[in-house]
Amino acid sequence: MKLVRLLHEGNSVFGVVENDRVVILQGSPFEGAVRTTETVATKEIQLLSPCRPSKAVCIGLNYEDHAEECNIPLPKSPVVFMKASGCVIGPNDTIIYPKLSQRVDYEAELAIVIGKKARKVSIEDAKSHILGYTCANDVTARDLQPENGQWTIAKSFDTFLPLGPVITDEIDTEDCMITTRLNGRMVQSSNTRNLIFKPEYLVSYLSQIMTLFPEDVIITGTPAGIGPMQPGDVVEVEISGIGTLSNTVATE
Repeated sequence: MKLVRLLHEGNSVFGVVENDRVVILQGSPFEGAVRTTETVATKEIQLLSPCRPSKAVCIGLNYEDHAEECNIPLPKSPVVFMKASGCVIGPNDTIIYPKLSQRVDYEAELAIVIGKKARKVSIEDAKSHILGYTCANDVTARDLQPENGQWTIAKSFDTFLPLGPVITDEIDTEDCMITTRLNGRMVQSSNTRNLIFKPEYLVSYLSQIMTLFPEDVIITGTPAGIGPMQPGDVVEVEISGIGTLSNTVATE
């Protein structure tokens, strides 16, 4: 199933993508939704961020190729940081380049979307707490990211977490191509086979520390090839089986 959140008749609603149409849902898939008989054409809809997380839990250095690129040993446990909920924007929304930064980078990531409350769950049970997956761009003010950690400022500017376009449970997270294009030029290309810590492990691990609530997201790390964006650039994150998340960068 591919789920979207969209603006429909002035309201935020959820829908199910079926070929070239979206079936409007009554209610939220995080609380139990009912299909209606109403449909709209996919080409006519305005997509919103597919969920509204209370928090975004982020994993750093989780691709072998990215750790090698940074010349850092592979981590023995997940490197965890957070992004503020106000970072979240949707497909085709604008990433704002803040005045406080002189370098803002793209980071393509696979995002896990939590479907039901998770607290101290096992790896075996973790999958039942995942609604699905979406694309994420972990936008980062690189010049404000200190080497010794404490990445909150660099990661948490408003608009620094584009998500979308859909949430799907139809992908094999062990084998997804993940790419970034900057103004049409490919700048990142890898595969989730290179993930060090897999999605089910991350859900279980994090749930031992904090309660994960429905709509929360875990972004699972970026592959090699991170680099800067400039105002006017168009950045696209594509993950096979999910689709393409496109955003434009603009000055503050």
